[in-house]
Amino acid sequence: MESALKHYSSLFFLPTFKRAGAILAVICIGFVWLLTSVLIPSINGLIYSFALGISLFVITLLFDYGASYFVLKQDPIFVLRRTVALSLFCWCVWLVFIGLGVALGTFFGLWQWIKLCLLGFSAVLTLRAVVFFSSSSMSPTWGAVVSLLQPLACLIPFLVLWGSINSAVPVQVLPFLAASPFLCLASAYLFVSLLDRQGQKAFGIPSMTLFKAFMQNWVVGLNEPIESYLEKLGEDEDVEVSLLEFVSSKPKATILVPTVHPGPFKNIGSSLLPSLLKSEFEREHGGEACVLLGILGHELDLASQKQNHRVVDQVLTAAKLATFVDGATSFVRVSNDVATVNCQLFGRTAFVSLTLSPKTTEDLPQELSKIVREEANALGLDSAIVVNAHNSITDEPYEEVSLEVLREVASEALRQVVALSLEPFDVGAATVYPQEFGLTDGMGQGGITAVAVRVAQQKTVYVIIDGNNMVSGLREKILSALSSIGFDRSEVFTTDTHAVSAVVLGRRGYHPVGEAINQDVLIDYLKKAAAKASERFETCKAGCLSIVVSKVRVIGKERIRSLSTLVDLTLQKAKQIVVPIFAFEGLLLALYLSVL
Repeated sequence: MESALKHYSSLFFLPTFKRAGAILAVICIGFVWLLTSVLIPSINGLIYSFALGISLFVITLLFDYGASYFVLKQDPIFVLRRTVALSLFCWCVWLVFIGLGVALGTFFGLWQWIKLCLLGFSAVLTLRAVVFFSSSSMSPTWGAVVSLLQPLACLIPFLVLWGSINSAVPVQVLPFLAASPFLCLASAYLFVSLLDRQGQKAFGIPSMTLFKAFMQNWVVGLNEPIESYLEKLGEDEDVEVSLLEFVSSKPKATILVPTVHPGPFKNIGSSLLPSLLKSEFEREHGGEACVLLGILGHELDLASQKQNHRVVDQVLTAAKLATFVDGATSFVRVSNDVATVNCQLFGRTAFVSLTLSPKTTEDLPQELSKIVREEANALGLDSAIVVNAHNSITDEPYEEVSLEVLREVASEALRQVVALSLEPFDVGAATVYPQEFGLTDGMGQGGITAVAVRVAQQKTVYVIIDGNNMVSGLREKILSALSSIGFDRSEVFTTDTHAVSAVVLGRRGYHPVGEAINQDVLIDYLKKAAAKASERFETCKAGCLSIVVSKVRVIGKERIRSLSTLVDLTLQKAKQIVVPIFAFEGLLLALYLSVL
């Protein structure tokens, strides 16, 4: 994912339609007019040059409008704003050739300016063709048509101007205008085809086809195109979902821990699973639900939304089979210099959570969950639900922690908690949805859920934020704030939802909780949720259930790494071939112009 985010952070946002149109007007009406009038220093020259600039601006907008609403209407990417932005970039390129032509034309005559304008036309046509061939879902034929129409139409005012100066010019340049489009389109198609072969060799999928699917997700949020490829590249795995449910006269709260990683990004795969599973479980069974991160990494990202719903449907059905028992222990916390482990028993089930805070707490080794469960069984417990609190991230490089160190601190917490007696317990729960925080701030659709537990005189609260990790130090501020409103013990978790990933640009591609969000406002929401949960205390029983969903399609860590490697290979290939292909094209066009 780090490699994928490295490439994602190099992407950019396009200007708004109004801004792109305004800059386009400045280039066409302003710069083209001024540059052209330098070569025709007369009143008529000023008028003709101004008419040229106006004509270019109007033609560009009209053809962009026509392309967006007629030719490209089935393509979700190329709406009017993006076609105008593409034209803006193309005019920046063409303007360089026009400016260079003016400089040469001042010393060597008007014909040099004409030649450079025609080379600029060829460069723009090639650029447009590369963009449409690589990122549009149109056929190559329509891509070629859309690439050619607008630049060719923009040449008409130039031909009129040149003809007014020398009537022979339009006739002289016609052979070039007949031949250059074929060379430009062929060069662009060759470039894209050679890049396609990288993906074809590695996965049987053309690189640019995969790129188009990514663009459709990044630009307009379509998940189906890219997920169809993830389904093909994925493999089947059995995934487990652990469920810890609290009921009084009716369901009170449910903690769900899937062995599914909520990734890889945005609305792809299982990124939305935490909020989806929460909302669907609450709708079906009632009470408040929250979804926590198990001890696993990206090796178990689901391949598609379809797989999400398979998991959700089976969890909703199987949850009705849970059996409930009385009694819970107090909350126990054990720390060493590396990790902190929290543990509490509900019946004969241990609820265990780990954090490395204030150091980075990223995905923990999957073997740890098995080890902790075996330790719990050895101590006479029926089961253990093991959770990664995922609640601290720093700017320092992440260093994996020794599995043995984590095992030792978890084992000590289990030994301490089994020595405690089971007592009646109360549970209350509440969820708040901060309206001012969204995905770009690092907050998912699941909001903030608080599950409060009272055993004897001890009052504990588990607070779950639907986000992807938290800035270092925020956990400690939150625990202090919760202590100030009467909670003896508390822990804060994030779901690790990747719905917040790849929605902002930057080094990470997302904001951890507390980076973009006002921390004081966030803490006020957490306190509100915790206080509301404690107001709803009722004596409860606890039920634990392990659900296995068989043959779920996952896109594992190795496949994600391979896809990211494909991006690197394709970029390397592009660097290798871009100069030979387009330099050769430019040389042929320049030689052709030299004989006109």
